[in-house]
Amino acid sequence: MSKVKSQNPIIRLYINLSNEQNILIFAFLSSIINRILDLAPPVIIGLAVDIVVKEQNSWIASFGIKDVPSQLILLALVTGFIWSGESIFQYLYAVLWRNLAQISQHKLRIKAYEHIQKLDMQFFETDNTGRLLSILNDDINQLERFLDHGANEIIQLLVSVIIIGGTIIITAPFIALFAFAPIPIILIGSIKFQRKLGPKYKDVRKKAGLLASRLNNNLGGILTIKSFTTENWELKRLIRESNAYQKSNKSAIKLSSAFIPLIRFAILFAFVAILLIGGFQTWNGILSVGTYSFLVFITQRLLWPLTTLGHVLDEFQRSMASVNRVIDLIDTPIRILDGNKKINIRNIKGEVNFKNIYFSYPRRKSTLNNINFKIPNNTTLGIVGLTGSGKSTIIKLLLRIYDANKGLITIDNIPINEIKLKDLRKSISLVSQETYLFQGTILENISYGSTRANFKDISEAAKIAEAHNFITRLPDGYKTLVGERGQKLSGGQRQRIALARAILKDAPILILDEATASVDNETELLIQRSLIKIKQKRTTIVIAHRLSTIKSADNIIVLEKGKIIEEGRHDFLIKKNGIYSELWKVQAGI
Repeated sequence: MSKVKSQNPIIRLYINLSNEQNILIFAFLSSIINRILDLAPPVIIGLAVDIVVKEQNSWIASFGIKDVPSQLILLALVTGFIWSGESIFQYLYAVLWRNLAQISQHKLRIKAYEHIQKLDMQFFETDNTGRLLSILNDDINQLERFLDHGANEIIQLLVSVIIIGGTIIITAPFIALFAFAPIPIILIGSIKFQRKLGPKYKDVRKKAGLLASRLNNNLGGILTIKSFTTENWELKRLIRESNAYQKSNKSAIKLSSAFIPLIRFAILFAFVAILLIGGFQTWNGILSVGTYSFLVFITQRLLWPLTTLGHVLDEFQRSMASVNRVIDLIDTPIRILDGNKKINIRNIKGEVNFKNIYFSYPRRKSTLNNINFKIPNNTTLGIVGLTGSGKSTIIKLLLRIYDANKGLITIDNIPINEIKLKDLRKSISLVSQETYLFQGTILENISYGSTRANFKDISEAAKIAEAHNFITRLPDGYKTLVGERGQKLSGGQRQRIALARAILKDAPILILDEATASVDNETELLIQRSLIKIKQKRTTIVIAHRLSTIKSADNIIVLEKGKIIEEGRHDFLIKKNGIYSELWKVQAGI
């Protein structure tokens, strides 16, 4: 990873877009040919003046065409051919560069997003959504804007310098000294400018990510903001972030804006020198009138485009700062490595075994210590414990959201780190305590991940989850839009839809992480009755604060500070008069 990061951003971009080499080559050639043809008008003007002044002794006359009208007609035909070619290649480079820009931004965005999905939860817990959104949108769009225009401008600028410079050297070596005089100054200035501007645009992109993060957090937490009446406080925080972004941009703009006026003074010196020296040489008969006309026009074509160098470098630095952020994200190492063993979930019985499991989150004390338990297939395990005791961590380890620091977890005696992640997670249905619904209809949310399910299967799953009745009472029934994160529904309704989604998945292992926490007592009883049917055909893990939810479990483990301190069935644990018994008495009001 460090090796890739040390490379130039252009090389990193080229490596990540190597499949677009053909488009890049054709776009490159179209830009070059267009610029060569675009430089023809000063030559044509010089030839026209040469014909009018020298007549039968002109340069074109040396090809055997002595008649002046014939020379002018030939020059007009050549001009038409050149103009047509220039237009054709201008169309080609415009289409090719823009297509390359569209393909590049699409491929990089998809590649970055695909990579993000493979990263472990530690990455998302230490990073922030706003920064990631900024990279996937703003930074990739910045690259698109550069490829649309900037790349072509750089290529054509280089072609102009090489061709015009070479022509002036051949035509008038002495004048070439003055034509090239400002170029070293411009190049040195450009390099220094680029070095100073690069870090500034890196800071701009960083500030843009922080601003996007603030906006994302505030929009996601708008209910909390309103309920705590902190609108003004949040507005002030946003103003600070926006001012920091504005200040960072102003610093970069101030530097980039100063570059072009400095270049203009260097260009002015060269142009005036050529105008005077060339004029005196023509007056003294050293240069022909046609050659002098050509030099005046061609010098302008060489020097004035250099005024765009500041703008081009500005775009280039912005895009390279963005490229580095995008590819740094793509190069983020994947910590949860995929297994190589394929399994058919229909053949999974669902026996789960945790053997000597130890786990701790980065820079935190140990979360799980020597966890051992076995869940025979088609049985139910209840997990109880205070907040922070490690209940949800056990689920994350089983799903390989994290990998255990030590120990072995197996499903049907197969180590889960050997199973392909896709197959492992297909064999587990999860109803999390943090219910998440996607923007769309209730039908789409229940069938999420089960694309082949028909309406009968969907409605049956909803009935088992005790969701069917409230869904049918909604104006649009199963086609009701749930809103972003399901905000149009109550917490209990969202939880029942999430439960229906897990039921429809029909995996051999079902995990209920506080699955009835947001429903009323009556609905909880109905769901528990439905779960009796569901649990008969699969292995079930139930995490619950409400002990009534796990009363009928085949086995219950009680966690405290990452250790199993009690284990057994409900009646056994009640008689033991331990922590479980105390919790039961509190909840039962005994």
